[in-house]
Amino acid sequence: MSNNIRNEVDMMRVIAGELKGRRLEAVPGKQTRPTSDKVKEATFQMMGPFFNGGRCLDLFAGSGSLGIEAISRGMDYAVFIDKQSKAIHTIYKNIKTMKIEEQTEVARMDAFRALKVTQKNKAKFDLIMIDPPYDKLDYTDILNEIMKRELLNDGGLIYCEHGTTEDLPSNLEELQVIKQMNYGQTTGITIYLNGIHKSTVFAGE
Repeated sequence: MSNNIRNEVDMMRVIAGELKGRRLEAVPGKQTRPTSDKVKEATFQMMGPFFNGGRCLDLFAGSGSLGIEAISRGMDYAVFIDKQSKAIHTIYKNIKTMKIEEQTEVARMDAFRALKVTQKNKAKFDLIMIDPPYDKLDYTDILNEIMKRELLNDGGLIYCEHGTTEDLPSNLEELQVIKQMNYGQTTGITIYLNGIHKSTVFAGE
């Protein structure tokens, strides 16, 4: 890990909202790649930048940084999913530090199994965040699974972080791409909107 990346991880924090400026602990080791503060700030500016309530699902949650940022910016509740024990331990530590235990749920399981369990629990979300290790996930498969199980509310958003060389579908079921861009040479962002015209909910154009 380079000094620049190490410093960026050490300085990971909540960017805006009620919890602004609070430090977040990173997952130990090299298996998890945290979203940089620069990318996180730009991403939430595209999606809001603030929410008027709602529920979010943070798949491949790592440290929980994205879901915690969403709560700080106005989401009512966040569900964090990761299959790594170190990640789950870190998420619990971060949500305890932020004192948002009552607004969160954490589960250790595979993302596809989590979607199945979520459907059984009849939960639906206004924001779903997908940030897996690059080049390790078929995004079409997981997007289809989300839509098949009807987990995203009308007008809801799906945030996908991916490698710049990965091709994501431009339109899928009722999803439409509302923003797609690259940050540097490695990180790509694609944001989907479900169901209704983007002009009613999205001010990023």
